[in-house]
Amino acid sequence: MRMPPVLTRVLRYGLVGGTAAAVHISVLLLLDPWMILSLANPIAFLAASVAGYLGHALLTFREETGGRQFARRWLLLQYVVNLSVCALLPLLNAPTLVLVFTPTLLNAVIWSRAARFSAKARQHQYGQPPLLHADDLGLAEGVDAAIIDLAQSGRLQGASLLVNGPSATATVKAWRGLADPPMLTLHFCLTEGHRLPNCPDLPTGFGSLLLASLLPWQRRRIAPQLRTVLLQQISRYRELTGLRQIRLDGHQHIHLVPLVLDAVLDLASDESITWVRTTREPLPEGLSPRLWWRSLQTGGLLKWLVLQLLSGLAMPRLRRTGLQTNRRFAGVLFSGSMFGTAFRRCWETAYSSSSLDRALQAVVLIHPALPDAATGMDREAFQQSVAFFNSTNRQKEWASAQQL
Repeated sequence: MRMPPVLTRVLRYGLVGGTAAAVHISVLLLLDPWMILSLANPIAFLAASVAGYLGHALLTFREETGGRQFARRWLLLQYVVNLSVCALLPLLNAPTLVLVFTPTLLNAVIWSRAARFSAKARQHQYGQPPLLHADDLGLAEGVDAAIIDLAQSGRLQGASLLVNGPSATATVKAWRGLADPPMLTLHFCLTEGHRLPNCPDLPTGFGSLLLASLLPWQRRRIAPQLRTVLLQQISRYRELTGLRQIRLDGHQHIHLVPLVLDAVLDLASDESITWVRTTREPLPEGLSPRLWWRSLQTGGLLKWLVLQLLSGLAMPRLRRTGLQTNRRFAGVLFSGSMFGTAFRRCWETAYSSSSLDRALQAVVLIHPALPDAATGMDREAFQQSVAFFNSTNRQKEWASAQQL
């Protein structure tokens, strides 16, 4: 059972406040042998103020600050106010309760105001929000239902259609029935699904295709088969959606492999491909060591490094061909675990500081699904996706997106 947010905030405040008080007392005890109280107390107050300044910014009000420090003027204000009040109240013969609780209440007001100003400053700094995008529409009914739910609620701005997915036909009909359906993108798939009989030599693994990209004789042998598969999926996409212009990305980001991107660029003009997704993902700020460890454990950090390189190679080629792409991206570093704090940090980092055309806006990628979504999948053709969507993380990603 989750703790109510107000109680969580009060407990955090008490923890930080208690820590600051302990720092104050510790410094006084440390300085006592060498310094009179009237000199030691301002130094102890300063140490306690710094502890409160950091603790309240990084813990108590971290939702407002994004894990960043308050502006330093709030530290100066808090220190001066506390020192002045604690010097003035004894001169007025104030009762003990007033001496104890007046600084506490003043601190609560000061840090709350600091948090509010931090939140406003971040909103002004971030500017244009990213587009929330879901992959694997058409993979299974449980996946489609979660994606359509987010689209109906207005939280989703786009989805990628897996045209060789078992539920693609049914879900496109449901998609067309939405009052304001978000943008659809062709989710080009090579790594899963049933193989075409006329493409016997086409590798299906990301690593195999990446290796083939480095070998000229492999590129020559595989290129015609890649073209065949891409044309087949473009034709199927148009048959399902009725859309002429093509926005394109890849299942497991396979479209960024140089050999695959060659095929996309070769067909771009003839097949009206206008936009291709890239994955240049800035590292989020304010991540805890636990989240960095999660990214390392799940392979997200390694995947991020590879796709940063491939996107860096792809973007100049896209520009030369006249294709549009998103300026920023989020969703690789925590691929498979885009929920909770990781999702919020990635979302904030993906903001654009200036207004951009929709085609250039940042994209935040999620993979939402209902519980037991994998039960409706083609287990023979989509073995990797079955394991991926069996994870409860799919429901956590769905829940995090619902809270936007």
